[in-house]
Amino acid sequence: MTKNDDFAAMMKDMMGAFPMDTKAMDDAFKTTATLSEKLSNVALDAAKKSTELSANWTKDTLAKMADMSKAKAEPADYAKALSDFATAQAEIASANASTFAEIAKKVQADTVELLMAAGKDYSQDASAAVKKATDEVTATAKKATTAAK
Repeated sequence: MTKNDDFAAMMKDMMGAFPMDTKAMDDAFKTTATLSEKLSNVALDAAKKSTELSANWTKDTLAKMADMSKAKAEPADYAKALSDFATAQAEIASANASTFAEIAKKVQADTVELLMAAGKDYSQDASAAVKKATDEVTATAKKATTAAK
């Protein structure tokens, strides 16, 4: 047997004495994947609600423009139609801005809640991994100490 063979055997024994547990990595990956899925759902839900709100706003505006553009009997009716349109648009804009703000507030609250839960999960995963690694190193050290005696 050559010195290289001895070194290879020694490295194999050493690596075998400190087994690698991939469960902690699997758990971290699963936690990250779950968090990404939940955050994506929050973003997609907000995008859906915002798009629906924008589409409805556009439809309402076009309907009111159609009413405003109809031929009137008196010139003063055009001014009144324009005034009514402007008033309605101001009210709709205010209501829609408020609804957009509610959507944004919900996204923010849901995101903070998800990140807090994920932080707790990551902390638990890390604590479990550190405890397991410590236990394994302690057991290996005890085994090495017993074998040395």
